[in-house]
Amino acid sequence: MSRIKNTFDKLAGRGRKALIPFITAGDPDPALTLPLMRALVAGGADIIELGVPFSDPMADGPTIQRASERALRHGVSLRQVLAIVREFRAGDVDTPVVLMGYANPIEAMGAGAFAAEARQAGVDGVLVVDYPPEECADFAATLSSAGIDPIFLLAPTSTEQRFGQVAAVGRGYIYYVSLKGVTGAGHLDFEEVARRIPAIRQKVGMPVGVGFGIRDAESARRIAKVADAVVIGSRIIEEIERSPRDQATANVRDFLSGIRGALDELAVAREAIK
Repeated sequence: MSRIKNTFDKLAGRGRKALIPFITAGDPDPALTLPLMRALVAGGADIIELGVPFSDPMADGPTIQRASERALRHGVSLRQVLAIVREFRAGDVDTPVVLMGYANPIEAMGAGAFAAEARQAGVDGVLVVDYPPEECADFAATLSSAGIDPIFLLAPTSTEQRFGQVAAVGRGYIYYVSLKGVTGAGHLDFEEVARRIPAIRQKVGMPVGVGFGIRDAESARRIAKVADAVVIGSRIIEEIERSPRDQATANVRDFLSGIRGALDELAVAREAIK
């Protein structure tokens, strides 16, 4: 059983929802990424999404674009990201790590070599934004055979046909993009998310995490009422940006602890109703 599935199964057994924070590897500099990952765990992260810096992150808004630019100025490459995961895994054998990024760095390395090195480093899942499910069955199979979950995006505009394509090749969980736009943009339509999630979950047979637009405890709590996981990224990057370097890890931990507390209060409230 993969670490991702094991995590979701344990949380479901306790009536809890997964908290999945995102940071960009190498932002604000490579030496701080490992401490930030550990701070996320201390703050209550169940799964960590680690962004692979890329020069043209088309699905990301300005906040995460700036994070990629800072990391790239330090020369952070895909192999360096894998080295960070390897170091993290040496001290944490339980928290799943999902790499999130774009196709070019993987294609430059080669899919087979990437899958092998990612497995050796301790990567649990990979989400490639510009690999649609209908075009990457071979890549998904390569990951799966290496014990790595291929994770895919669904959006408000996704059709039932796309649900089926994702169900055929995806593993781990589905990342539902709650907004028609880039990361950090727009306002959440909670009613629309609540309407879409049950149909997606039924069709794909996997947990559904919701991201894009979640910025505080209240929005996280409202999403967690209908989703299996809450994904939060741009707001954490902003916390890193506004923090003095020596305070960034503590500030990120404390911010995430507030989100974790809101999700846990929801679980307690549900238990009290039973």
